[in-house]
Amino acid sequence: MKFSAFARDVQGSGASRRLRRAGQVPAIVYGGGAEPTIVSLDHNQIYHDLHKEAFHSSILDMDIDGKVEKVILRSVQWHAYKQQVLHVDFQRVRADQAITTRVPLNFLNGEESPAVKVHKQVISALLTDLEITCLPANLPVSIDVDLAELEAGETITLAAVTLPAGVEYAGASTDADPALATALQVGGSAAADNADDAEGEESAE
Repeated sequence: MKFSAFARDVQGSGASRRLRRAGQVPAIVYGGGAEPTIVSLDHNQIYHDLHKEAFHSSILDMDIDGKVEKVILRSVQWHAYKQQVLHVDFQRVRADQAITTRVPLNFLNGEESPAVKVHKQVISALLTDLEITCLPANLPVSIDVDLAELEAGETITLAAVTLPAGVEYAGASTDADPALATALQVGGSAAADNADDAEGEESAE
């Protein structure tokens, strides 16, 4: 994804306020073995870009006055109650240096799982994204989690997911196998659902 930025040489709170009044957003680009660069962004463009999922988990081409740099989005500061972007941080990336970032989880086939199709349960996502480490060329837009085999009351963890080639989970030091999604009984517990099934089988006998 490509977007435009404009170099600026004046910084500080007063300069930032003037930029915002002019429909621009102050931003900074750092890392990659170079000095930080302060830039400005068109507010309307960055506002719409930030509502695209891929913008948060892709290598971006930032065109700074005709010079393109590869960056990833690091942080965004929003106004407390207005739909206004106040500041954006980007990090430069180098092809030979691994990056650590978060990518969204894409849950698939939940409606076809036994938990939903047979037992009428609902699937609750416990995580919406995952922190990973990889080289820029291997960065996925999202990570697929197949729920087709999820049984009633079960929880799917990272161990059941095949990560894309060259991608490693970056949170292993705190939780080597995090839970991603679980099947829950509507209006009751999975245990109650299983108990009702067992009672039905005994009555049939």
